[in-house]
Amino acid sequence: MKLILREDIDNLGKSGELVTVKDGFGRNFLLPRKKAVLASEQNLRQLEHEKSVQTARSAKLKGVADEQAKKLGAVKVTIKRKVGEQDKLFGSVTVLDIAEALASQGQQVDRRQLHLAEPIKSLGSYDVELRLHREVTAKIKVDVVAE
Repeated sequence: MKLILREDIDNLGKSGELVTVKDGFGRNFLLPRKKAVLASEQNLRQLEHEKSVQTARSAKLKGVADEQAKKLGAVKVTIKRKVGEQDKLFGSVTVLDIAEALASQGQQVDRRQLHLAEPIKSLGSYDVELRLHREVTAKIKVDVVAE
C-alpha cells in the first residue's frame, strides 16, 4: 500500500514522504489516526504543491535570517556584573541577560535562538552563537566587565 505521510513517524519516514507499507499497518494504524493519506493522483498533486509552497516560504525565511545575521555580526554587547575574588561573578550571565542587552540596543532576538553551552561565570570576552534559521547562524561578541 502506498501512502503519503502527514507527520513524521519513527523508522518509517518524514512528513510529506511517499512510503510503501503493508496493507494492515496502513489500514489499521496510519489511516484511522490520520497519520497518512492514500497516494492517489489528487493527493500526489497536492503534496507537490505543498512542497513548493514550503520551499518558497523556507527560502524567504532564510533570506530574512541572512540579513539579520549580517546586522547582528557587528553587534557587541557589554554586560556589567559585580565581581568577587579571582574575577568570579556573583551569579552568572545567561541567555536571558544577553537577550535583554540586545533588546536595549534595539535588536529583538528570541532567547531560545541564543546558544550558550553553560552560563558565563567569569569576566572576559565570549562569542555567543545565535541560531536564526536551520542553516543560518551568527556570532555575537559578549563582554562581561566588572561593575
